[in-house]
Amino acid sequence: MTGRLTIAGLGPGDEALVTPEVRAAVAAATDIIGYAPYVALIAPREGLTLHPSDNRMELQRASEALRLASEGRNVVVVSSGDPGVFAMASAVFEALEQAPQWQQLPIRVLPGVTAMLAAAARAGAPLGHDFCAINLSDNLKSWTTIEKRLRLAADADFAIAMYNPRSANRLEGFGRALALLKEAGCGERLVIFARAVSRPDERVETVKLSEAMPEMADMRTVVIVGNSTTRRVGRWIYALRYAE
Repeated sequence: MTGRLTIAGLGPGDEALVTPEVRAAVAAATDIIGYAPYVALIAPREGLTLHPSDNRMELQRASEALRLASEGRNVVVVSSGDPGVFAMASAVFEALEQAPQWQQLPIRVLPGVTAMLAAAARAGAPLGHDFCAINLSDNLKSWTTIEKRLRLAADADFAIAMYNPRSANRLEGFGRALALLKEAGCGERLVIFARAVSRPDERVETVKLSEAMPEMADMRTVVIVGNSTTRRVGRWIYALRYAE
């Protein structure tokens, strides 16, 4: 097998936040595979084949990437943010587990700036102490599981970064998540709504959880719920570096 497979993160949006390592991998690729809006970020050029696909075709495009690499192609699978955070790296390894004939392929995972880190940097330092990340999409797990993890995170006093809070097909879940956190006693916590960070239509807003409304988020929003000691200093939000 002379081909290779790279799984790369394109960052949150701004070209300046794509790492030099990822830029070099994309420049050397013969094939780019990924969700259509992310593939569209790659400029066409001679010798490069683009393979855009639908959002729910993760395993199919992972298998296609492995097949092309096994045929000698230099394949890059692209994700937004970091490929290992709710993105394509897990799908590739899941496909690889089902295909032992490709398990000797050279594979690299190249990190990227994930959305919660870009959002946290815009706000200040809300992830400066212990935190967790929870994907609110119930496409691949039950809502019961999501609720359990939210309750445990609130009880443990983690800051919580919530991905995929609300979409046209999932209008109710985020409201349920906010209600659950309010019932868990988190109403006074600061909540950051960070939409399209690093893109031209970026919007960042901070309110108390008691004031948060489901309509303040969509699929392009990362929501960061601070812990019980998260505070403001001027226009910045930060987590204390210590806890009892």
